[in-house]
Amino acid sequence: MKNKILIMILLLSAIFLLNAQVNHHGFVRTYIGALTEQDGEYSVLQNTFDWKLDYGKGDVALFINPVFDYNSFNNNLDITLRQVYMDIYFENFDLRIGKQQIIWGKADGVFITDIISPRDLSEFILPDFYEIRIGTNAFKFDYYIGDATFEVVWIPTFQPTITPRKGSIWYKNMLDFPIPISYYDQMYDVENKLSESELACKFSYLGSSIDFELMTAYMWDDNPAVHIFPQPDSTVHIKPEYHRLPLVGASFSKAVGGAIVRGEGAYYFDKRFSAEDLSVNAVKEKDYIHYLIGYDHNWFGMNVSFQYIQEYILDYEDDIRNDEFSSTTTFLIREDFLRETLHFEFFTYYGINNQDALIRPRISYEFADGFDFQLGANIFVGDEGNFGQYDENDMIYIKVRYYF
Repeated sequence: MKNKILIMILLLSAIFLLNAQVNHHGFVRTYIGALTEQDGEYSVLQNTFDWKLDYGKGDVALFINPVFDYNSFNNNLDITLRQVYMDIYFENFDLRIGKQQIIWGKADGVFITDIISPRDLSEFILPDFYEIRIGTNAFKFDYYIGDATFEVVWIPTFQPTITPRKGSIWYKNMLDFPIPISYYDQMYDVENKLSESELACKFSYLGSSIDFELMTAYMWDDNPAVHIFPQPDSTVHIKPEYHRLPLVGASFSKAVGGAIVRGEGAYYFDKRFSAEDLSVNAVKEKDYIHYLIGYDHNWFGMNVSFQYIQEYILDYEDDIRNDEFSSTTTFLIREDFLRETLHFEFFTYYGINNQDALIRPRISYEFADGFDFQLGANIFVGDEGNFGQYDENDMIYIKVRYYF
């Protein structure tokens, strides 16, 4: 904590000592959530100060985004630098160097080709995606050719997905084996060296009739595969490991008759999947396809969006724990009232395979200049599946935010 504070002070001091105009904005937020099925027990008591500072001089710009989170449960103040990077502008290309969030793709609420920035899933997928994405140390190069952009991202150090801590309401023990575990290895870490770095490329085109992206990457799967080694004494040895995950992908959006049609897909090579057979090292390598088709329209003044998402494991074997096909739909409806100061939103995920869902109604009201009040709920439906596993975590929440 002391080191973080010292680094923060040095960075901010360096900006102001430059004797230049610093632009800053951000928000202060109080977030309170209560579980409806546990006598209104609080699940979230959080105060956040999210501060964004911009400094520019000539063809160079600096951006710093410190975040201060105070958790009332344990009186813990968590200080992080969500992003801190430098932009250097040239005539036909730009460079961005430092800790940054990189957003690719066209999907809403789903990660398909948008996997360059790792994720913080310590609160499942409930926070804003801006807060779920983790800034990663990267060098990003953008070259502009008319309406097209060629982008290259080099990530020298690996950052895995942040998963819920044991004791959290979002923690689920996936290692539910019918036989005893004799030994559990510490998480395997990817070494910080050049040969272990990640590389991604994207070509994007933004035209009057269609825009699209083509991408490829040679990176690490941010989620470890759980390797199982049977022992002579009828126990198992567990060892999570990270593996390389090459992929290619594409996305597009196009206006069609007043609506927007979107699509996105990725083909992953040699993704690891857990198998049911514990008599062998129960991890299997399979190619895997993840794709989406979406439709956005304005009906009677309401913004409506629908997405169909499917995951498909090629060369499927019956003992793989995942289904061969996993299908999910999303539905969003949003309408504004009172001169766009009152907003109603209803968003839901529905898992077709397990008939489970996450339903997220929300009302927000901008009651004064810069002030926003939000009342919402997260309702989990089902007995199993990605959403049904959290059936006891239904919650209502309020957020009061001041933007400056």
